[in-house]
Amino acid sequence: MTSRTVTASQAPSKVAVLMTCHSRRERTLAALTSLKAQAGLPAGTALTIHLVDAGSTDGTSAAVRSAFPETDVVTMGPDIFWGAGTRMAAARADPDAHVLWLNDDVVLAPDALAVLLSTAVPLERPVIAAGAMRSSDGTRTTYGGYRAKKAAFGPLRLERVKPGPRQHTACDTCNGNAVLVTNAARRILGDIDDAFPHRMGDLDYGLRARRAGIPVLLCPGHLGTCDDHPPHAPGTSGELGITASTALRRLASVRELPPRPWWRFCRRYFGVWAPLLFCSPFAKTLAVTLSPPRRRPWRGAPSQAPALTSESDA
Repeated sequence: MTSRTVTASQAPSKVAVLMTCHSRRERTLAALTSLKAQAGLPAGTALTIHLVDAGSTDGTSAAVRSAFPETDVVTMGPDIFWGAGTRMAAARADPDAHVLWLNDDVVLAPDALAVLLSTAVPLERPVIAAGAMRSSDGTRTTYGGYRAKKAAFGPLRLERVKPGPRQHTACDTCNGNAVLVTNAARRILGDIDDAFPHRMGDLDYGLRARRAGIPVLLCPGHLGTCDDHPPHAPGTSGELGITASTALRRLASVRELPPRPWWRFCRRYFGVWAPLLFCSPFAKTLAVTLSPPRRRPWRGAPSQAPALTSESDA
């Protein structure tokens, strides 16, 4: 593991962990196991865990209640996704606590929470501390922080930031896989915007923080493992061999780029380029699915907007 600086002299903190899951029992249990194994926390640090189960059919809720009976588990329907689930979990948390967004498919490093807390000190200030994730084979960064780049002529672009080995790095936004939001920041920003039921809510939150003058800090090193999704995964708009209508229907679903939230995001951050950026992923998806396979000029995932090099699959 990367050696990194952790500040030991912190006051006791209340941290509410917010999670959403859906039919990933073993992964959810692994995430909770890694959370319970956190070491190096300041004395008196109090954790509460709030898990929204979005209609799991594999017994996730029962397994969590059995293995981690102290977890606050609420069961909802399958129409609840990450953004909405995170808001529901936040509503059940202590309003005076800092909150930790934690994806149910993340396995945290043993010192992850200590590093997040150390990065955010002093905890009385408004700040967001984000943890970068690496692939399970350890070869690459999968999620993390981003800087907003504005070209002389062109729309805003988000470029991934490489985490430093020992010190935090300033960013403009982040993926929501493992993110600490101090209570002071939450009082200013609120929770995930209800305009974003799943994707884009984490990126929007970070960008809103920067507009409000709140730092977004990427912690040193990688704080855990979380695999991203291959561009041609079955069931996605990038799946090979599907029709154009199927691809477009999947792209417009809540799991990828639902038009209303996507338009809201474009309007907020792309200015006069918003109409072009809004249409771009749909046009590319149509072009890819209609062109002959051996002559397809664009190999990226159709659901990825050209000005967003992040993958907000938190």
